[in-house]
Amino acid sequence: MNKLHERAAPNGAVQSFPKPTLRDATKDDGDAMAQLINFAGEGLPAYLWQDMIEGNETVWDVGRRRAQRDEGGFSYRNTTLACIGDDVVGSLVGYAQPNTPEPFDPADVPAMFVPMIELENLAPGSWYINVLAVFPEFRNRGVGSELIARAERNARQAGKLTVSIIASDGNPGAVRLYQRHGYTQIASRRIVKDDWKNPGENWVLLIKEI
Repeated sequence: MNKLHERAAPNGAVQSFPKPTLRDATKDDGDAMAQLINFAGEGLPAYLWQDMIEGNETVWDVGRRRAQRDEGGFSYRNTTLACIGDDVVGSLVGYAQPNTPEPFDPADVPAMFVPMIELENLAPGSWYINVLAVFPEFRNRGVGSELIARAERNARQAGKLTVSIIASDGNPGAVRLYQRHGYTQIASRRIVKDDWKNPGENWVLLIKEI
Protein backbone atom coordinates (compact mmCIF):
# COMPACT_ATOMS: atom_id res chain seq x y z
CA MET A 1 0.00 0.00 0.00
CA ASN A 2 1.30 3.46 -0.87
CA LYS A 3 2.08 5.83 1.94
CA LEU A 4 -0.19 8.87 1.96
CA HIS A 5 0.34 12.59 2.28
CA GLU A 6 -2.42 14.42 4.12
CA ARG A 7 -3.55 17.97 3.38
CA ALA A 8 -6.36 20.05 4.86
CA ALA A 9 -9.07 20.95 2.35
CA PRO A 10 -10.73 24.39 2.44
CA ASN A 11 -13.74 22.93 4.30
CA GLY A 12 -11.46 21.55 7.04
CA ALA A 13 -11.62 17.94 5.88
CA VAL A 14 -8.37 16.01 5.53
CA GLN A 15 -7.45 14.89 2.02
CA SER A 16 -5.03 12.01 1.50
CA PHE A 17 -2.80 11.68 -1.55
CA PRO A 18 -0.41 8.89 -2.56
CA LYS A 19 3.16 9.69 -1.60
CA PRO A 20 5.31 10.00 -4.73
CA THR A 21 8.19 7.67 -5.41
CA LEU A 22 11.48 9.15 -6.56
CA ARG A 23 13.74 7.74 -9.25
CA ASP A 24 16.66 8.79 -11.44
CA ALA A 25 15.70 10.13 -14.85
CA THR A 26 16.71 8.43 -18.10
CA LYS A 27 16.95 9.71 -21.65
CA ASP A 28 13.43 8.37 -22.25
CA ASP A 29 12.12 11.00 -19.82
CA GLY A 30 13.13 13.91 -22.05
CA ASP A 31 9.59 15.00 -22.90
CA ALA A 32 8.46 15.25 -19.26
CA MET A 33 11.71 16.96 -18.31
CA ALA A 34 11.25 19.59 -21.02
CA GLN A 35 7.71 20.37 -19.87
CA LEU A 36 8.71 20.55 -16.22
CA ILE A 37 11.72 22.81 -16.70
CA ASN A 38 9.46 25.14 -18.65
CA PHE A 39 7.05 25.25 -15.70
CA ALA A 40 9.97 25.89 -13.34
CA GLY A 41 11.30 28.64 -15.59
CA GLU A 42 7.85 30.17 -16.08
CA GLY A 43 8.09 29.89 -19.86
CA LEU A 44 11.64 31.22 -20.19
CA PRO A 45 13.13 27.89 -21.38
CA ALA A 46 10.67 27.60 -24.28
CA TYR A 47 11.33 31.25 -25.14
CA LEU A 48 15.06 30.54 -25.33
CA TRP A 49 14.63 27.24 -27.19
CA GLN A 50 13.04 29.11 -30.11
CA ASP A 51 16.52 30.26 -31.12
CA MET A 52 17.91 26.70 -30.97
CA ILE A 53 15.46 25.07 -33.39
CA GLU A 54 17.08 22.98 -36.11
CA GLY A 55 15.21 22.01 -39.27
CA ASN A 56 11.60 21.05 -38.58
CA GLU A 57 11.99 20.88 -34.80
CA THR A 58 9.51 22.40 -32.36
CA VAL A 59 10.60 24.07 -29.14
CA TRP A 60 9.66 20.84 -27.33
CA ASP A 61 11.96 18.85 -29.60
CA VAL A 62 14.75 21.22 -28.55
CA GLY A 63 13.87 20.80 -24.88
CA ARG A 64 13.87 17.01 -25.18
CA ARG A 65 17.17 17.06 -27.04
CA ARG A 66 18.79 19.18 -24.35
CA ALA A 67 17.40 16.99 -21.56
CA GLN A 68 18.89 13.92 -23.22
CA ARG A 69 22.43 15.33 -23.23
CA ASP A 70 25.04 13.61 -21.11
CA GLU A 71 26.59 16.94 -20.16
CA GLY A 72 25.30 20.34 -19.06
CA GLY A 73 23.32 21.41 -16.03
CA PHE A 74 19.94 20.53 -17.55
CA SER A 75 20.72 16.86 -18.22
CA TYR A 76 18.93 13.67 -17.29
CA ARG A 77 22.10 12.74 -15.38
CA ASN A 78 21.37 15.51 -12.84
CA THR A 79 17.65 14.80 -12.61
CA THR A 80 15.40 13.06 -10.10
CA LEU A 81 11.77 12.46 -11.04
CA ALA A 82 8.78 12.19 -8.73
CA CYS A 83 6.22 9.60 -9.86
CA ILE A 84 2.77 8.54 -8.77
CA GLY A 85 2.17 5.14 -10.26
CA ASP A 86 3.61 5.27 -13.77
CA ASP A 87 3.05 9.01 -14.14
CA VAL A 88 5.88 11.53 -13.84
CA VAL A 89 4.49 14.36 -11.69
CA GLY A 90 7.56 16.43 -10.80
CA SER A 91 11.27 16.85 -11.29
CA LEU A 92 14.39 18.02 -9.51
CA VAL A 93 17.60 19.05 -11.26
CA GLY A 94 20.53 19.83 -8.99
CA TYR A 95 24.31 19.82 -8.86
CA ALA A 96 27.28 21.24 -6.98
CA GLN A 97 28.41 24.79 -7.65
CA PRO A 98 32.17 25.39 -7.95
CA ASN A 99 33.87 26.63 -4.80
CA THR A 100 35.28 29.56 -6.74
CA PRO A 101 32.95 31.25 -9.25
CA GLU A 102 34.24 31.41 -12.79
CA PRO A 103 34.86 35.02 -13.82
CA PHE A 104 32.68 36.30 -16.62
CA ASP A 105 32.37 39.49 -18.63
CA PRO A 106 28.72 40.63 -18.78
CA ALA A 107 29.43 41.97 -22.26
CA ASP A 108 30.06 38.41 -23.45
CA VAL A 109 26.83 36.98 -22.01
CA PRO A 110 23.23 37.52 -23.21
CA ALA A 111 21.74 40.22 -20.99
CA MET A 112 18.95 37.93 -19.78
CA PHE A 113 21.48 35.60 -18.15
CA VAL A 114 23.63 38.18 -16.39
CA PRO A 115 21.39 38.63 -13.30
CA MET A 116 21.13 34.86 -12.76
CA ILE A 117 24.87 34.31 -13.14
CA GLU A 118 25.54 37.10 -10.67
CA LEU A 119 23.21 35.45 -8.14
CA GLU A 120 24.69 31.98 -8.68
CA ASN A 121 28.13 33.45 -8.02
CA LEU A 122 26.91 34.64 -4.60
CA ALA A 123 26.47 31.01 -3.52
CA PRO A 124 29.82 29.35 -4.33
CA GLY A 125 30.24 25.79 -3.14
CA SER A 126 26.51 25.30 -2.58
CA TRP A 127 24.28 22.55 -3.92
CA TYR A 128 22.27 24.37 -6.57
CA ILE A 129 18.66 23.48 -7.33
CA ASN A 130 18.47 24.32 -11.02
CA VAL A 131 14.93 22.97 -11.50
CA LEU A 132 12.18 22.09 -9.03
CA ALA A 133 8.80 21.71 -10.68
CA VAL A 134 5.51 19.85 -10.29
CA PHE A 135 2.78 19.55 -12.89
CA PRO A 136 -0.10 21.88 -11.90
CA GLU A 137 -2.62 19.10 -11.30
CA PHE A 138 -0.31 17.48 -8.74
CA ARG A 139 0.62 20.56 -6.74
CA ASN A 140 -0.28 21.00 -3.06
CA ARG A 141 0.17 17.28 -2.49
CA GLY A 142 3.59 17.33 -0.88
CA VAL A 143 5.51 16.52 -4.07
CA GLY A 144 7.59 19.70 -3.94
CA SER A 145 8.50 19.03 -0.32
CA GLU A 146 9.67 15.52 -1.19
CA LEU A 147 11.88 16.91 -3.95
CA ILE A 148 13.36 19.57 -1.67
CA ALA A 149 14.17 16.88 0.90
CA ARG A 150 15.90 14.82 -1.79
CA ALA A 151 17.95 17.86 -2.87
CA GLU A 152 19.12 18.37 0.69
CA ARG A 153 20.06 14.69 1.04
CA ASN A 154 22.03 14.95 -2.21
CA ALA A 155 23.79 18.03 -0.88
CA ARG A 156 24.79 16.31 2.36
CA GLN A 157 26.06 13.27 0.49
CA ALA A 158 28.20 15.59 -1.63
CA GLY A 159 29.61 17.23 1.50
CA LYS A 160 27.88 20.56 0.89
CA LEU A 161 26.86 22.86 3.73
CA THR A 162 24.32 24.97 1.87
CA VAL A 163 21.60 24.58 -0.75
CA SER A 164 20.72 27.45 -3.09
CA ILE A 165 17.92 28.20 -5.51
CA ILE A 166 16.89 31.15 -7.70
CA ALA A 167 13.21 32.01 -8.18
CA SER A 168 11.20 34.84 -9.68
CA ASP A 169 9.28 37.11 -7.32
CA GLY A 170 6.48 36.75 -9.85
CA ASN A 171 5.96 33.24 -8.47
CA PRO A 172 5.25 33.94 -4.78
CA GLY A 173 3.91 30.43 -4.21
CA ALA A 174 7.30 28.93 -5.03
CA VAL A 175 9.11 31.48 -2.87
CA ARG A 176 6.80 30.71 0.07
CA LEU A 177 7.42 26.97 -0.37
CA TYR A 178 11.18 27.43 -0.07
CA GLN A 179 10.80 29.79 2.87
CA ARG A 180 8.62 27.25 4.70
CA HIS A 181 11.48 24.81 4.33
CA GLY A 182 13.97 27.19 5.88
CA TYR A 183 15.34 29.01 2.84
CA THR A 184 16.22 32.68 3.29
CA GLN A 185 16.33 35.32 0.60
CA ILE A 186 19.79 36.88 0.57
CA ALA A 187 19.95 38.83 -2.69
CA SER A 188 18.00 39.85 -5.76
CA ARG A 189 18.65 41.14 -9.26
CA ARG A 190 16.36 42.87 -11.73
CA ILE A 191 14.93 40.52 -14.37
CA VAL A 192 15.92 41.28 -17.95
CA LYS A 193 12.92 40.20 -20.00
CA ASP A 194 13.46 41.27 -23.60
CA ASP A 195 10.28 39.85 -25.23
CA TRP A 196 9.69 37.22 -22.53
CA LYS A 197 6.41 37.80 -20.71
CA ASN A 198 6.60 37.38 -16.92
CA PRO A 199 4.88 39.15 -14.03
CA GLY A 200 8.01 39.16 -11.88
CA GLU A 201 10.36 42.08 -11.41
CA ASN A 202 13.31 40.39 -9.73
CA TRP A 203 15.19 37.11 -9.53
CA VAL A 204 15.73 36.21 -5.89
CA LEU A 205 18.45 33.98 -4.45
CA LEU A 206 17.43 31.82 -1.50
CA ILE A 207 19.88 29.79 0.57
CA LYS A 208 19.58 27.25 3.38
CA GLU A 209 22.32 25.96 5.63
CA ILE A 210 22.00 22.21 6.17
